[in-house]
Amino acid sequence: MFSDTKSMNQTIEYISPDDLHFDYRNPRIAEFHPTAYTPEKEIIKILWNVMGVEEIVLSIKASGFFTNEPLIVIREDDKNVVLEGNRRLAAVKCIIDPTIADFIGFNKNLVTISPEFRDTLNALPVIFVNDRKDAWKFIGFKHINGPAKWGSYAKAQYVSQIKNEFDIPLEAIASQIGDTHKTVQKLYQGLQVIEQAENLGVFDRTDIQANRLYFSHLYTGLTYEGFRNYIGINGVPFDQAAPVPANKKEELEELLTWIYGSKKKDVAAAVQSQNPDIRRLEAVLQNTEAIHALRDGVPLYQAYEISRPKEETFEQSLLEAKRALQKAHSYQTEGFDGQNESFLRHAASIAKLADELYVAMESKYVAFKDRGKKKRLFEDD
Repeated sequence: MFSDTKSMNQTIEYISPDDLHFDYRNPRIAEFHPTAYTPEKEIIKILWNVMGVEEIVLSIKASGFFTNEPLIVIREDDKNVVLEGNRRLAAVKCIIDPTIADFIGFNKNLVTISPEFRDTLNALPVIFVNDRKDAWKFIGFKHINGPAKWGSYAKAQYVSQIKNEFDIPLEAIASQIGDTHKTVQKLYQGLQVIEQAENLGVFDRTDIQANRLYFSHLYTGLTYEGFRNYIGINGVPFDQAAPVPANKKEELEELLTWIYGSKKKDVAAAVQSQNPDIRRLEAVLQNTEAIHALRDGVPLYQAYEISRPKEETFEQSLLEAKRALQKAHSYQTEGFDGQNESFLRHAASIAKLADELYVAMESKYVAFKDRGKKKRLFEDD
């Protein structure tokens, strides 16, 4: 376990899975907006569909429940709430009650085991903590910078909980979990940007085009200068609440809409994949003409072309055309039997365009080389 667990009760107790409850505030689950009233099966469905509970089921079926890694539990609202180990608890509940498979929609055979083996899961090892603060160091190390890392959104949620609920500075959190790359600070600031946008009414996590919030798009983008300058947070302290200046409200709305889209506005996200679209968007954000193009609904890849130096775009277009022609040439023996006239017409059009382009380029090249060499026909005496 983590080196500093003195504040945690080290006594292992064995509790029935029926008496253990999921933590709806768990950062991985919180992304899907559950509440204290969300049915248990709904939470299991979230964990199964998104967080790989199936692999835990297979591990338990093969090797049993690892008793040397107890669940971390707190007593809240007369319930035993699992702070650490929600995926393992979901796996056990699925094995014990195969009817859950009908609700989630997977094959019951996946969770079928012998009655004798199932009986070994009737009591799970747990360690109780007095409050959530007692467990944060261990959980933070394991899931933010350790061997069982969460996604960036879950990490940001957890960092925010630690800082805001336990009043622990970001630097102390980073130091405690061994973060030397300011990951903690960047995660926190990214979540503050999201929450500020929601408070301003310019963004809604439930209104995005995708079925989940890909926080890593924003988190990664905010590590780049173009993003930070666009919403005015360059130089703003990482721990500042509402980091975006008031005069950048519109830019904040635009940025999040370009990243995530909006169902209400019927606007598709400009960013379709983190790589290469986040870098493309950064280039656009640093070019006024490209920004206006994106605002007018031009696709991101076209706005990106506008943002690039014209010489660079021209050269790439030439190289792409060359590669395409080389590919066509390699297929012409088998791909063209001499009968399809339309293919020949395509080739003729290409040849004409290529010839016109070359003539224009050659003319410019010769004029450039001869610049300053020609003398006037008549010179003053």
